[in-house]
Amino acid sequence: MDSTVNKLTELASSAANALKRRGDTIAVSESSMGGLVSAALVAVPGASAYFLGGATIYTHESRKQLLGMDEAALKGIRPATEEYALLCARTIHKKLGSTWALAETGATGPDANPYMDPPGTAWIAIVGIAESGPIEKTLRIGTGSNDRETNMWAFTQEALDFLVETIG
Repeated sequence: MDSTVNKLTELASSAANALKRRGDTIAVSESSMGGLVSAALVAVPGASAYFLGGATIYTHESRKQLLGMDEAALKGIRPATEEYALLCARTIHKKLGSTWALAETGATGPDANPYMDPPGTAWIAIVGIAESGPIEKTLRIGTGSNDRETNMWAFTQEALDFLVETIG
């Protein structure tokens, strides 16, 4: 148990420190990471200063209930795409009023997701307000692995590294 908690804290400490240093806040929408980014950010002491909340959006119903997105909001957009990751990031950013929002969507494995994206692929989107103005960035992840847990941890690490790179 201790090693998992330590790993979460280790993964998120740079991101948490950057958010605290800037006085910024974050909201998170995750899918195939299953809440690991939120857990990692909350594992760092002082999380209440920067973490506003997160949601694991794993089904159509959770997307509708937690993000308030119905099928009309998704017109022309399918899950597990760059556009969908951006939509989720924009939505949770607006709902929680955070400085930053991070969203993830993908396929962890061992098989392709229902949209036939291969295991080990994900999209991360970050939206926020930097000193220079609004920012929207995306990152495509491809691990080449079909191991579900390995991919969940890899996606989490990549997402947190991308957050640090984005917010500085």
